[in-house]
Amino acid sequence: MIELNGHTLSMNDARRVLFQKELVSVHEDAWENVKKSRLAVQNIVELDQVVYGVTTGFGKLSDVSIPSKQVEKLQLYLIRSHACGVGEPFPEIVSRAMLLLRANTLIKGYSGVRAELIECLLQCLNASIHPVIPQQGSLGASGDLAPLAHLALMLVGEGKVYTSKGIRPAEEALKEAGITPLILQAKEGLALINGTQAMTAMGLVVYLEAEKLMRQLDGIACMTLEGLRAITDAFDEDIHIARGYVEQIETAERIRTILIDSKLTTRQGELRVQDAYSLRCIPQVHGATKQVMSYVKEKLLVEMNAATDNPLIFSDAHKVLSGGNFHGQPIAFAMDFLGIGLSELANISERRIERLVNPQLNDLPPFLSPSPGLQSGAMIMQYVAAALVSENKVLAHPASVDSIPSSANQEDHVSMGTIGARKAHAILINVRRVAAIEAICAMQAVEYRGIHKMSSVTRDFYEKMRKVVPSIQEDRPFSEDIERLNDWLIDDEPLWK
Repeated sequence: MIELNGHTLSMNDARRVLFQKELVSVHEDAWENVKKSRLAVQNIVELDQVVYGVTTGFGKLSDVSIPSKQVEKLQLYLIRSHACGVGEPFPEIVSRAMLLLRANTLIKGYSGVRAELIECLLQCLNASIHPVIPQQGSLGASGDLAPLAHLALMLVGEGKVYTSKGIRPAEEALKEAGITPLILQAKEGLALINGTQAMTAMGLVVYLEAEKLMRQLDGIACMTLEGLRAITDAFDEDIHIARGYVEQIETAERIRTILIDSKLTTRQGELRVQDAYSLRCIPQVHGATKQVMSYVKEKLLVEMNAATDNPLIFSDAHKVLSGGNFHGQPIAFAMDFLGIGLSELANISERRIERLVNPQLNDLPPFLSPSPGLQSGAMIMQYVAAALVSENKVLAHPASVDSIPSSANQEDHVSMGTIGARKAHAILINVRRVAAIEAICAMQAVEYRGIHKMSSVTRDFYEKMRKVVPSIQEDRPFSEDIERLNDWLIDDEPLWK
């Protein structure tokens, strides 16, 4: 059981909730702040005070006063009007992450919602009832308004949800699970949609999947090193300590550890003096992406535990303050940076693929073909990798450099953070397929060299992947092989850390 308190949600906690479906509850000590902030909202309504989003309209309509008898309608109309996202829905696991993150921020006690609302969020999360949320429509600054409005629809029994029985109307799924839909009260609609939880949830899922893919690519690259009889002197500890980057040093150490008993790698001068950069510089390039990952992790951990609502209620100080914590600029930058870092993994992987298949660059059969000329072997797999890499170069253009005014120019600078997070996810998908192609080619290369000469670690990795993709004995539709190995990489947990 993961206990939320609004302050200490970790990457490991999130991984357990998202991928292992661990149940979630609220730490007992957190409820006091929730109750105090809710009491502050009730006092505002009773005293008919003018507070944004509680007794006023929204955005440019914030100067319109709302009578206290209509504050509940105000919140429901807000949710319905803002639920206008379009396009393909977010992956279900991202919707699950949104529920987790939204509950965690509301538990901090700055948003003025009732305990019942938070409990409803967690009931849905624990029952694996997840809102269907269109991906397009957020500017990433007024909060992820459109995506989070679709999340909020579920809580009032409207919209559609993912369930174990497929996509269903929310009202039906909630009733079947014994969950009572909410009647939103003062500020609660606004508290549900003002925040960065769509971009942060998407970023969190991309980070967790990229972290695993990063480890897998270290292993795949090691198999390529064996297939090309690469020189291991390039990974000597002294070289990497001399530069000083921790991630580079650790990557070189991992490569040395994985290849420690390999009979396929060579030493400086045995076959050649130096290898090409795509082989020799794996620690420098993979290590640099790991530096990016460290930066992204730092920002995500802050945002996962941040108060991103507006206005914020500081009940101990008797203050209700309008600000801009919903602005997604920190996550926008992080997501653009993540996309760039992931793109480079595919760039160098594709260059390793080229060295595996190009007969002018190795002493292997041309294109790893079982019958060169009659059969093309891995020739077009390299084309596919090149296409994916080129697509990533377009996707890696930063979203965060853009802005466009909205709400009659009241909201005149936005982050585009959700677009950045979605692009990072698209890049990740492409990188994983490039990794699958490299793995297929590397496995074929080590077969020509002799799998009995592989290191014990890469041999184990090879045998696991061979259960998914058989050896190339003759040409076949390799698309199916790529997709099967791609799916396996999603589920595999590498032995090395």
